[in-house]
Amino acid sequence: MQPSRSPSTPTSQLPPDTRELRRVALSGLLGTTVEFYDFLVYGTVAALVFGDLFFPQADPAVGTIAAFGTFAAGYVARPLGGIVFGHFGDRLGRKSMMLLTMVLMGCGSFLIGLLPTYDAIGVWAPVLLVALRVVQGLAIGGEWGGATLMVVEHAERTQSSRRGLWSSATQLGAPLGSVLSAGVVTLVSTLPDEQFRSWGWRIPFLLSFVLLGVGLFVRLRVAESPLFAEGRRETSARPPVLEVLRRPKPVLLACCVGIGAFTAQSLLTGFMISYATENGHSRSQVLTAVTIASCVALVVLPTASALTDRVGRRPVVLAGALASAALAFPVLWLVDSGSPGLLILALVLGHGIAQSTMYGPLGALFSEMFGTKVRYTGASLGYQAATLVGAGFSPLIATSLLASNGGGSTPVSLLLCGGALITAVTVWRMPETHTDTLDTPVPLPQQQPAPEGIRP
Repeated sequence: MQPSRSPSTPTSQLPPDTRELRRVALSGLLGTTVEFYDFLVYGTVAALVFGDLFFPQADPAVGTIAAFGTFAAGYVARPLGGIVFGHFGDRLGRKSMMLLTMVLMGCGSFLIGLLPTYDAIGVWAPVLLVALRVVQGLAIGGEWGGATLMVVEHAERTQSSRRGLWSSATQLGAPLGSVLSAGVVTLVSTLPDEQFRSWGWRIPFLLSFVLLGVGLFVRLRVAESPLFAEGRRETSARPPVLEVLRRPKPVLLACCVGIGAFTAQSLLTGFMISYATENGHSRSQVLTAVTIASCVALVVLPTASALTDRVGRRPVVLAGALASAALAFPVLWLVDSGSPGLLILALVLGHGIAQSTMYGPLGALFSEMFGTKVRYTGASLGYQAATLVGAGFSPLIATSLLASNGGGSTPVSLLLCGGALITAVTVWRMPETHTDTLDTPVPLPQQQPAPEGIRP
């Protein structure tokens, strides 16, 4: 193992492996940023105009629920994407799947930007919208696992004691994508309302094609994961997903650990735009608050991830979960106050600090729970199942609860608090993994009774 080097060390003086690690980390950051930008733009625009444009015959509340229903469709597809791309990523390699997921996401988002509305093609508009949203879900379902494992597995060969810090590069894609998506939507939402509803909402989706080109340029220049390359000749006839599901405890633990972070992410970004605007805040105020909170997350997230390399993954994630649970009611009270300043404070506390502290360490933590032969499948399945349960249905459930509760925020606070407590209880019962060495190659089933690649 090579000693860690200062981030200020000139790239030309670094060993080839360390230079490659930096290149892979940049690739992971740019790739996940593009993917999350595309995915989160949908949630933001859905909260603003999709109810009217694609479900115009519905009651306003029903239209919002339907719009968030299409939002949930993308999350339903994410575990399937994790299984499909995880299978081929564990068999064929991480890099090729990273390229494919990025192309799918970019093209799916671009086509949403060209999609006719209900007034133009009738019921086919929401049908095609759901289909393209599913494409987005499949793509991001495979994206996170490939990008994260490339960074973590490269770090294992050079700076294994800093896996948490390096893995935060891919985790930063979520808040950075949120900043970009909120920023672009904020700009186009300054258009007159009629122009925004007519064509302005399409611009953020069409811009994804430009981001796709930048992301592909960087990803084509990185090398395959060294752990995968060393063990690629030792494969099992059994599909990786069956190896993982033979002993499902690690996947279930990963899912439960991630629920709190994704519930908070979903409720305090896309859903909050709809909720806050209906409670007196202007669209620009809410988007500004989301952007500021995401900028805070860009600092908190790598800091929390780096801290896990010193004190462990469990205590940091647990602290974030307990903070999120404690803030669940105050955050909604601050939003309900009607004050733009308190709205910003609410999202900074809930999303920028508490949620980011839970979310940052997940890349390293999930990677350490599975062996190399099934790591792409196992980590992706656990992560995407958490997004489905925690984020996919949260806006839909919250909107339905609000409609049936007369608009009171208590059900939303309970939903936020419940997700955080699930994470807290689960991570409390998990073993610590930050000092473990990633295995390669993993013994095959005939050499070891336990399922291949599942770490005890």
